[in-house]
Amino acid sequence: MGARLMTLISRSPARFSQDRDPHVWIIAITLGFLVLVLNRLAIPSKTMFDEIHYLPAARRLIDLTKRLNPEHPLLAKEFLALSMRFVGDTPFGWRLPSALLGTIGLYASMRAMWWASLSRAATLMFGLLLATNFIWFVLSRIAMLDMTMASMMALGFWQGTLAWRRGKRLHLALCGVFLGLSLGAKWNGAPLLVLPGLLFAWDRWFALSGRRKAFLTARNVGPIPGVSLLEAAVWLGLVPLVIYFATFAPAFFYKVQPLTLSGLIPWQGYMLKLQDSVVKPHLYMSRWWQWVLNIRPIWFFYEKWDGAQRGVLMIGNPVTMLAGLPALLLCAWAGVMRRDRLRGGVVVLYVMALVFWALNGKPVQFYYHYALASVFLMAALALVLAQWWERRRRWPGALVVVLSGMMFIGFYPILSAGALAGKSSFQVYTWLRSWR
Repeated sequence: MGARLMTLISRSPARFSQDRDPHVWIIAITLGFLVLVLNRLAIPSKTMFDEIHYLPAARRLIDLTKRLNPEHPLLAKEFLALSMRFVGDTPFGWRLPSALLGTIGLYASMRAMWWASLSRAATLMFGLLLATNFIWFVLSRIAMLDMTMASMMALGFWQGTLAWRRGKRLHLALCGVFLGLSLGAKWNGAPLLVLPGLLFAWDRWFALSGRRKAFLTARNVGPIPGVSLLEAAVWLGLVPLVIYFATFAPAFFYKVQPLTLSGLIPWQGYMLKLQDSVVKPHLYMSRWWQWVLNIRPIWFFYEKWDGAQRGVLMIGNPVTMLAGLPALLLCAWAGVMRRDRLRGGVVVLYVMALVFWALNGKPVQFYYHYALASVFLMAALALVLAQWWERRRRWPGALVVVLSGMMFIGFYPILSAGALAGKSSFQVYTWLRSWR
């Protein structure tokens, strides 16, 4: 009965694999990632890139003096403040929240892939590709806002896939909570937050078939029996907004210019205005098409410090960033021609994450804004490779995973602020002139 219902909902064959849940392997990948992230986490022992903005803002949250860095929501800076308060106002204390959240987000991403695909191969390949795609790793080692945003979204998608797979209200509610927390960290993922609600409405419309007069109130059909569309709108619409606004709670207690309830909504417009006010050109600014082609990275850090020449390069893995592009096209074909909802959905998520920046009027953009889109790029690549793997054509998957891992090992010193041979060591890693 459950399989039949899922088939009706998706209007494409529901894939129920005989694969066993690879939870032990997921934990192993997660722990291995954590070990690599924590290595040299306190190096460099000085601020790098946008840490210069967020650390002072976090300190203001600790003493609640006045607003600083008001163009962004507060949640990620609250995590920074908590770590600095209880772990220490040190490089390790600054970066620990991103390290832990990056690890949690990697785990949640793999759980989301498992419940969405029920494929061991897709899940494990996705985890390995995401862990070694450079972007997720570097953002897990810097005191910025992006990893809080991305990890909360990963948790939301994990709970969302569980809600659809198990038909449980609790997971739907948790999906809404984590989506609200993601928005409370940074606005980058805003276009993606509406998709679970739209998917619920879409599934409900087709599940009702000839009874669409009850579209808003029906409860006895999928995707989650017992939950009406009106109730789903609460969990996936109202709850995220409430959670988002709740993340501003500390601002009501500032000693100077405290936030007020009447000023909460107007403050959002002021934040948007501040976002668009950054117009001064930056050496490493780039555009969305350069991210797709992996041709304009950022040097987060490059100087002699802590006894050696060190660098942190924010770039995508040259193997998987490019291999993922034809995989996206294959997934798009499967979504349109075969009505494969999972593969088509991954393409939609990638496009939505990227189009936010392609159409955004913000004049100064950077490669790390590609972080969310790159997650779905890795998902598309994993799904294509896993399909071949399950058809006994295993060499492409093995080759891509091995090459991705080898590239990660080769670039590890320049991703993790390792000691380099000298001032010109960057030439070893900057294969293109635009990478310098």
